[in-house]
Amino acid sequence: MKAYFLSIALIFNSYYIMAQEDIAIFGGGCFWCTEAIFLQVKGVKSVKPGYSGGTIKNPSYKEVCTGRTGHAEVIEIVFDSDIVSYNRLLEVFFETHDATTLNRQGNDIGTQYRSVVFYRNNDQLEKAKAYINQLNASKQYSKPLVTTLEPFKAFYEAEKEHWNYFSNNQSQPYCVYVIKPKVDKFKQKQK
Repeated sequence: MKAYFLSIALIFNSYYIMAQEDIAIFGGGCFWCTEAIFLQVKGVKSVKPGYSGGTIKNPSYKEVCTGRTGHAEVIEIVFDSDIVSYNRLLEVFFETHDATTLNRQGNDIGTQYRSVVFYRNNDQLEKAKAYINQLNASKQYSKPLVTTLEPFKAFYEAEKEHWNYFSNNQSQPYCVYVIKPKVDKFKQKQK
């Protein structure tokens, strides 16, 4: 009987080790848009909107929107690295926002809307640097990228009303005119 349970424990442990869960933190403007995009990516297990990079603990949406806390609106992406790579997530990130405008995405203006990668380890830092260098060298964009690479310190979840915002508010004008076209464009490129 002990051998049976030991075998089951080893199988479970092997399965757990095989599923490589990792986390990426990206800020590409409004987190309602980036959340909606990354929820479409195969291998992404969850996406949470929140705040990183600021000077106060547990900021509110209202505080972050003032631009005085130093936080960026970000998403925390939990992903299975056996299915989707960090490099693929970087590719999606740069494809789906304007990384050439400083502290701005469309009509959203301020440091809270900056293009930023919060790296969690040296591997993420090196991959992000290499990807940015590759994009700049390719001259794919008419201007150089202004995306900052900042060490991850803390992630503060946004208030619940911001979670799954696009799915829960599809008739809202911002969802209809801003988020939906971005999601549709991304889905079309994936075909």
